[in-house]
Amino acid sequence: MFRLYATQSSGNCYKVRLLLAKLALPFEHVEVDLFRGENRTPDFLMKNPEGRVPLLELPGGRHLAESNAILVYLAEGTEYLPADRLDRAEALRWMFFEQHSHEPAIGAARFWLTLMRGGRELRTHDIDRWQEEGYAALGVMERHLTRRRYFVGDRLTVADIALFANTHVAADAELDVGAFPAVSDWLARVASAPDHVGMDWRPAGPGALLPA
Repeated sequence: MFRLYATQSSGNCYKVRLLLAKLALPFEHVEVDLFRGENRTPDFLMKNPEGRVPLLELPGGRHLAESNAILVYLAEGTEYLPADRLDRAEALRWMFFEQHSHEPAIGAARFWLTLMRGGRELRTHDIDRWQEEGYAALGVMERHLTRRRYFVGDRLTVADIALFANTHVAADAELDVGAFPAVSDWLARVASAPDHVGMDWRPAGPGALLPA
């Protein structure tokens, strides 16, 4: 069985929980409190030297870090990872975009505005920049989605899951997603797909696939 070291409020952690739920893969959720430094303990750093979450512990004891790498690993051989060579490359392209141009802006603004006490005062100029970059990322997504229902092909893939995680809570970063109709339609489409779970979902206990 898998063990997921994660922080409930993290978009990067949510995307892994979402795919695990869609694949009906039993896993144990281990909450890691970043504010208490639980990701910096010697034990955790032995598992992931970067000290980041999410971190997936595989059956047999090996560990895999980086949210999108985890998505690709879990999705191998399933409908969520395209088998076609070009479609797979396109999925990876959008996952690279998510980690390079999307999450560092929207995720960072959301963190400092909603999760860090006094974050606006501490990072005012950074938040302005992150919001500007967040709107630019949403603009890229809008232009792509005006002609497509999903990011790759005609069905939901790991690219959509990766981008959904922080986009659906972009309001927490004080971004107006409603100004992007194609993105808004896509968000509703992803949220209505089978076996969708929200960010507050986690398994009730080890091996369970029920809300806690």
